[in-house]
Amino acid sequence: MKLWNNDIEIQFFNEALRSFASPEQLFYNLQSGYYAYIPKGLEAEGQTLHSRNSLIGQFTEKWSKTIFEPIAKKLGLHAVNSVVCDELGLSKRSSADLAFCTTNSTIQKPENVKLLFEIKMSIVSNYRYTKPYSVNFIGDYKQHKENPSLLRSDSMLKAIGKSINIRVSGIASTKIPIVVLGNSPITENYIKKVDFLKTSGVIQGFWSLNPNPTNSDYIKNTPKAGFQTILNIEQLFNNCQALVVNDMNYFSSMISKVKLGEFIRIASLEANDIAKAERFLTLIQN
Repeated sequence: MKLWNNDIEIQFFNEALRSFASPEQLFYNLQSGYYAYIPKGLEAEGQTLHSRNSLIGQFTEKWSKTIFEPIAKKLGLHAVNSVVCDELGLSKRSSADLAFCTTNSTIQKPENVKLLFEIKMSIVSNYRYTKPYSVNFIGDYKQHKENPSLLRSDSMLKAIGKSINIRVSGIASTKIPIVVLGNSPITENYIKKVDFLKTSGVIQGFWSLNPNPTNSDYIKNTPKAGFQTILNIEQLFNNCQALVVNDMNYFSSMISKVKLGEFIRIASLEANDIAKAERFLTLIQN
């Protein structure tokens, strides 16, 4: 099983062209040819391309499931697309793109959901299309004008917003790790943000499943691993295993030091560390 690469992007274009999509739905139709993105040095000629978004979204969700399905199986779980769970704020219109669950069903109970993934993947590199079915790589993401995947500010904000919505849905969400999946690096503007989101427990990580997005320099990992570039399937498995196996709890509060000290004092009376943690979490969540 291979992680994201240029061949997979070409596969997407070829499959779409052969089955249902026209070149104009997938590429910018410029005077000099069909391009996945506007190359630097060329003009968009008044064009915008939105029709590809839903197509690549469907493709990446299915592709992600094929990557994570063997991992879920090893952990005794199921990898499920489009998971709905009202208690977690996941409706049919805003379902989880992918989740590890104890049952193989799109409708889930909170206690059956063990890991949630929000997928923000897109075409990363640039390609030129020539009829009838020739799609060729012409440059990495630094050679075109648009920002793909996690390099897009709106993608990052949407992923963060959805994750926060899950976190504030109620106590059922406090034991479920959330990971944002991409296939690009992040910008420097988000280095501190992703690390804070991880250390504060809101999101357990932003992972790029594209180990080689460019041959030049890019952000591979952030200091506190809020963002990580996944290099191989073994690393991906280890990351997932650590999140699923460990009994994690999210807690957030803004209380006075006096109250916090009281909670610590009461919790410290319990017999062992686990009991102390459980008592503290109960106090801070009430």
